[in-house]
Amino acid sequence: MRKKILLLSVSAGSGHKRAAEALLACALAGDEEAEIRHLDVMDFVTAGFRKIYTDFYIRLVNRAPLLWGYLYHASNSAQANGFLEKLRRGVERLNARPLKKMLTGFQPDAIICTHFLPAEMLSHLIRKSELSCPVWVQVTDFDLHRMWVHDNMAGYFAANAEVAERMRQNGIPAQKIHVTGIPVMPGFTQRHDRRTCAAEYGLDPHKPTVLLMGGGAGVGDLDKLAAHLLRLETPFQLITLAGNNTQMLHKMQALAQHYPGKLLPLGFSNKVERLMACADLVITKPGGLTTSECLASGVAMIVTSPIPGQEERNADFLLEQGVALKAHDHISLAYRLNVLLSQPEKLHEMRRKALALGKPHAAADVLTQVFGRQEANTMQTAS
Repeated sequence: MRKKILLLSVSAGSGHKRAAEALLACALAGDEEAEIRHLDVMDFVTAGFRKIYTDFYIRLVNRAPLLWGYLYHASNSAQANGFLEKLRRGVERLNARPLKKMLTGFQPDAIICTHFLPAEMLSHLIRKSELSCPVWVQVTDFDLHRMWVHDNMAGYFAANAEVAERMRQNGIPAQKIHVTGIPVMPGFTQRHDRRTCAAEYGLDPHKPTVLLMGGGAGVGDLDKLAAHLLRLETPFQLITLAGNNTQMLHKMQALAQHYPGKLLPLGFSNKVERLMACADLVITKPGGLTTSECLASGVAMIVTSPIPGQEERNADFLLEQGVALKAHDHISLAYRLNVLLSQPEKLHEMRRKALALGKPHAAADVLTQVFGRQEANTMQTAS
């Protein structure tokens, strides 16, 4: 019989969804005989709950990042049996009813959560003996928040050894922890020829190339930042990704007319791995998924505007590993870019370290563990 694997993410930011999409793409490209389904848990909750978890989160991290940082750290140290924590879990359980109904209909053989919310909901269902299939958790940052840690999980997938150690210190048994990395799309598992990829976009493969990423929503003053960088005298070509922000893309296209042959503005792209193959350096926010893609591609980074909390921890990790620099504002960004472009040996060393640190096969390693454990469980049941 075909195995049924369910992937559960949450559309609060793009990283959790992209991790699930990477697992789905890897499964579809593989040889496993399975039915794979990816669902957003926000499609199974009330409108009010969805607004808190998605719209409120995005507004908070963009308009009041310091407040978000406070909430991140406060919730990480909150007592599990405290009133507010009990209230939060109670609200989540009320919203788990439609999810439970879907599980009853689909009858998955295994579930992989790329966000802590479905993991917490399913942990409660397992405790009440209302769910029996194994549930796995994929942490999507280079840090571990307490809200990822739940009882009754079949296993955890960590980005690196430090996250794995944090899992052990939070009471997760060592045998349930697997250091796989953060899943990236199958396109990152192969090395792409720079000349070929550059030709696809009309770029000069011999000229230093910088990729400026604005995230899936293209938030921020990407056009102003690009204009500031393009004033540098150091020769380079700049690729900008505006995501789904069409208004920003139009601004970037207008700016490109003043810098012919130097600026390539693009919107959303599903070929980021080919763009990174053209690039020597990526300027980006330090989200877990984007930085994992950079590591898999072997490109150095300058990280900007980290969200207090998880992205700050991501940035710390990347800086410690020598694969990134951190810019606090436009001035420091232009300065660091100029330094790296004028010191190709330093940039080359950062790229070498990034490639060594990358885990392009993370998605396949996760699925191997899930499918392997599921087969073992099936054999034990049959015997």
